Amino acid sequence: MIRSGSDADTAEDLAQEVMLTLWRKAGLYAPERGTVGAWVFTIARNVRIDRLRRQSSRPYEDIADLQLEAPDASGEEETEMRQRERLVGQALADLPAEQRRVVELSFVEDMPQAEIATTLGLPLGTVKSRLRLAYAKLRERLETLK
Repeated sequence: MIRSGSDADTAEDLAQEVMLTLWRKAGLYAPERGTVGAWVFTIARNVRIDRLRRQSSRPYEDIADLQLEAPDASGEEETEMRQRERLVGQALADLPAEQRRVVELSFVEDMPQAEIATTLGLPLGTVKSRLRLAYAKLRERLETLK
């Protein structure tokens, strides 16, 4: 195990695992298929491979500290993004004030419709109607952004 790249502690753990496997599977040894040594080394190799596979599937513990550099947006992408923001902002500004308010509470404040109704002192059906009307107007105005 050490010759195959394991440190001393890991090699000892793997050797114990191999010995347990040999003990449990001793009845499966078939002399016509090979020597005892080859059988033991095959089991040892498989135990080591299984350990490596289990270790590689563990998530990184320090993933929160990992800092990746965000790719810079190209000039064209940035221009499209600014244009989209301007169009969406204009479409929202063109909504009637009561519809714009429920859209803002729904998306910016992330409020559920029932909470919007309570906050504005409106029936839930009115909030739903205003959102539905606002969606229809926004969809019509922003169809070209797809």
